[in-house]
Amino acid sequence: MSEGEVLAIYPHRNDVPRDSWERLFASAEREIGVLVYAGLFLAEDAVLQGILAEKAQSGVRLRMLLGDPDSHQVAERGLDEGIDDAMAAKIRNVLALYKELRAMSAAEFRFHRTILYNSIYRSDDQLLVNMHMYGLPAARAPAWHLRRMPGGEIAAGYLESIERVWDSAVPVPE
Repeated sequence: MSEGEVLAIYPHRNDVPRDSWERLFASAEREIGVLVYAGLFLAEDAVLQGILAEKAQSGVRLRMLLGDPDSHQVAERGLDEGIDDAMAAKIRNVLALYKELRAMSAAEFRFHRTILYNSIYRSDDQLLVNMHMYGLPAARAPAWHLRRMPGGEIAAGYLESIERVWDSAVPVPE
């Protein structure tokens, strides 16, 4: 049993209180990691982007994994959600919105070509995991707020997942 790992469950990612996102990323002391196809809602939020930039400037490692907009996986997700090429366009928009953040030495951006079962947002040992559901945008799917605990397996599994994707991802071209 992984007692204490689950801090909250939200019926939809959009139900995660905005201040929870702020606290999650502001609390990072070692690492922030984001595994998404696009994560456009983060890139469009000036306050959250400011927190990410502040953390990167203070030496917190920032690792952003975005879907490769030219990949079959991103195209398939766009079809599944009924938005077709808009998924790839969202990723390109995110890259433009993160222009200043991408220039920071502590911020690393990579493209992945995985089938993304969940979007994962990491701050040290805490995670917000957005479960994906076929045919629905991620904003309408559930989200779990987790923390890694000694002997726990839930958060550890998601943290391992991020590492596996990171290892197979390629740097985003300039």
